[in-house]
Amino acid sequence: MLRFLILLVLIYLVARAVWRLLYGIAEGLSGSSGSKPPTAMPLVRDPVCGTFVVPSRALTSGSGRDMQFFCSERCRDTWANR
Repeated sequence: MLRFLILLVLIYLVARAVWRLLYGIAEGLSGSSGSKPPTAMPLVRDPVCGTFVVPSRALTSGSGRDMQFFCSERCRDTWANR
């Protein structure tokens, strides 16, 4: 009886894995994943070291059109002391 239950559970798990595999393949071929692809984030370049940073997480100096974005305090200080 125990072997029969283990066999039943094993058959269920294998069938479910095969179903998910086939469903994933069909979904990939149709191109309808249902989720949006990730959007690109605009990046700015640090004028001192050239590292690309996300503007919302970067350190800044200046204002308006003269705004500069930096990856670290060291780069910002280097730019300020030039």
